[in-house]
Amino acid sequence: MSSEIPALTLNNGVVLPAIGLGVFQSAPEETAAAVHAAIEAGYRHIDTAAAYGNEREVGEGIRRAGIDRAEMTVETKIWVSDYGYEQTLHAFDKSATKLGVDVIDLLLLHQPMPQHFERTIGAYKALETLLADGRVEAIGVSNFMPHHLAALLESTDVVPAVNQVELHPYFSQPEVQLADAEHQILTQAWSPIGGITFYPGWGEHRRNVLEDDTVTAIAQQLAKTPAQVLLRWHLQQGRSAIPKSTNPDRIQQNIDVLDFDLSAEQVSVLDSLETGRRGGPDPDAVDPSSWGLDVPEAGAASS
Repeated sequence: MSSEIPALTLNNGVVLPAIGLGVFQSAPEETAAAVHAAIEAGYRHIDTAAAYGNEREVGEGIRRAGIDRAEMTVETKIWVSDYGYEQTLHAFDKSATKLGVDVIDLLLLHQPMPQHFERTIGAYKALETLLADGRVEAIGVSNFMPHHLAALLESTDVVPAVNQVELHPYFSQPEVQLADAEHQILTQAWSPIGGITFYPGWGEHRRNVLEDDTVTAIAQQLAKTPAQVLLRWHLQQGRSAIPKSTNPDRIQQNIDVLDFDLSAEQVSVLDSLETGRRGGPDPDAVDPSSWGLDVPEAGAASS
């Protein structure tokens, strides 16, 4: 089935499977099994991050599946505590060691951190070095708004290949998508089905897109799950999506989205659900370096 998953070509020619498994908020003890189940179901793209604390288990799940490394796209992110040129080069070593890989396919900066943007610039220049040295296949960013992208492009040489942002029908970020498209940056959706986001202190009035009456009505019309409808919505609009699950049945369902199409009217109806409200924190309003999260060295025991 993996050969049928739509492939998206990044601005540097690297090919990315359009659907990947996300492991945000997946407990380390559940992650290896989820990754293994995803690969068995046909996934060939796994997204993690240093800050998730489960890179080691992602690598274990890939090895457990016995899949050829060349068939897998492994994506991870540098956390802000490791921003700065030399610090980010070392952060690559930490992540690569935990994942058990020599080359990381897609490496992103996790947050723009405009409060300390000089460190962000230094971190991105380290990504450029890693790319030039062949230690990563593609580089990108996460949670960057258009003004963050503009500032980054003024001070760096390589246009990001990917911008991973919160994106679902309740919060579709059209300005971000437009800015990404202007620079041939692929927009990748985290929380693509709008149901996994939980940050203490944010989203107190959060509504679950999967339970929206409009979404469930379309799902009933098509005899699909609400999650399948939302993932098809992403695919038909040319985005990458990384739904998170540790449940093998849902992992399988989330990749079984190739045998139907949403009508233009259904896509329009889903687009109309926009609320303009984030589920996660605003990167301009919150300084992530204040969260006190540090990424352990590769030799340290998992937390």
